[in-house]
Amino acid sequence: MTKAQEIAYDLREQIVSGGLRGGEALPSESKMMTEYGYSRETVRAGVRLLIEEGLVVTGQGQGKYVREDYPPVVWNWTTLESRSRHATAVEGRTAGDQWASAVAEDGKAPRQEITVSIVEPPPHVRECLELPVEGLAVARKRIRYIDNRPYALADSYFPQDLVTGTPLMEPRDVSAPGGILASVGLVQVKYRDEISVRMPTRREAELLALPAATPVAEHTRTGYDADSRPLRCMVTILPGDRHKILYEVSTD
Repeated sequence: MTKAQEIAYDLREQIVSGGLRGGEALPSESKMMTEYGYSRETVRAGVRLLIEEGLVVTGQGQGKYVREDYPPVVWNWTTLESRSRHATAVEGRTAGDQWASAVAEDGKAPRQEITVSIVEPPPHVRECLELPVEGLAVARKRIRYIDNRPYALADSYFPQDLVTGTPLMEPRDVSAPGGILASVGLVQVKYRDEISVRMPTRREAELLALPAATPVAEHTRTGYDADSRPLRCMVTILPGDRHKILYEVSTD
């Protein structure tokens, strides 16, 4: 190993073993220079390796900190937005936004920042919604927080002509028994899911406060009515350090 790799290896072992905990500051450069017997530049190079791995993050000023762990959240896409869950909403056993109610059931505090606008949708969303070239969509964009920490981005797109004048145009949490779409006669009977894994864009990293080297899963769910007409396309960005995606698939 090079000298920088040696420093990185030792600090990595301390992080993995719990000697250095999440959110804890690394020893000062001067202290590490004394401990390892190497120059300031070599110490910085070793720490830089851990920043590139995503184990260490830069705080205010020159401070370097062990990356803080986020409690993982399980997204059960088999039941979330399922017909059975809509039924419990009608019966009063669950209420409000389905994501928020699922988080609350797990003993955590959900919160969303919501904006609504009429947009030219991204190409893949336009394709999913089968919109014409000049077709517009209503976009409900949400930053989702759990216990006041940013956990996910969820952008839902609807063909403009389907939802104009409905509660989906309101920039706040909206809900209805069976779902907002169903309440206005637009019933989703099937979903098509796509999942890709990639590195985040700069804006995604900023909104979600992502440390370096944090991949995200992009989950795209398109909902269709009984005539196979697309009603909604939801694109959810899930940072890989705080999420698990769960599916249960029948063998039939």
